[in-house]
Amino acid sequence: MPELPEVETTRRGLAPHVEGRRVRTVTLRRPDLRWPIPEEVRDLLPGQRIDAVRRRAKYLLLDTDAGSALLHLGMSGSLRVLPAGTPVTAHDHVDIALDGGGSGSRRVLRFNDPRRFGCLLWQPPGTVHELLQGLGPEPLSDAFDGDHLFALSRGRKAPVKTFLMDQAVVVGVGNIYAAEALFAAGISPLRAAGRVSRERYRALAGEVKRILAYAIERGGTTLRDFISPDGAPGYFELELLAYGRGGEPCPRCGRPLKQAAIGQRTTAWCPGCQR
Repeated sequence: MPELPEVETTRRGLAPHVEGRRVRTVTLRRPDLRWPIPEEVRDLLPGQRIDAVRRRAKYLLLDTDAGSALLHLGMSGSLRVLPAGTPVTAHDHVDIALDGGGSGSRRVLRFNDPRRFGCLLWQPPGTVHELLQGLGPEPLSDAFDGDHLFALSRGRKAPVKTFLMDQAVVVGVGNIYAAEALFAAGISPLRAAGRVSRERYRALAGEVKRILAYAIERGGTTLRDFISPDGAPGYFELELLAYGRGGEPCPRCGRPLKQAAIGQRTTAWCPGCQR
């Protein structure tokens, strides 16, 4: 599943081609994806100017005066900005046709999702969609730090990796980046969240910020199904130190990395470097 850096990479790729353009038409080739697509997408979005492309957690929002189209890429979804008239291929479920803007070249924002685990929903002006309610702070914001993690973790017996992936604690830290941040901070993913000190949580928060920022800079992690808006894959996967490397030598000490399922998600860690 695309994680926060992939979604942010998508947002940054789309924004220059979409912001300021007016929606001409909306073509829905299916009435649903993960959930039914609301009628407002078809009825209210055409004619509106897209004022901004925002990201909240792993969701993208196309903001207009009439409301916001809310998109999630699911496990295999992608958004591409293509020339108008580009032939439709399998799993191209949604087209948002845009005017020419200043360039005069008409484009289409196309949502492709083979597994249909993504979504296209609607958020009326001045409201927060129920999927976005109760979310924790953005990991790259000032609201997220070690003190925040320490305060929320007191009394928690769940593994720290599960705690870090809780979207009510902090948004967008999925399996890949949680494993990498814990490795970088030297914290075992099995340790109870309530047994991690404030100092170590400060180190962990710092590593989450560093790794996510670097992954965004490098274009996100190349997952099998993910393609960025310009068609280029990300490059961060080549530099993963722990995720997906169970049984391989630890890059630091050379011991074999252990691998197990934590909260039904596979994770790898070093029993020597991570305590």
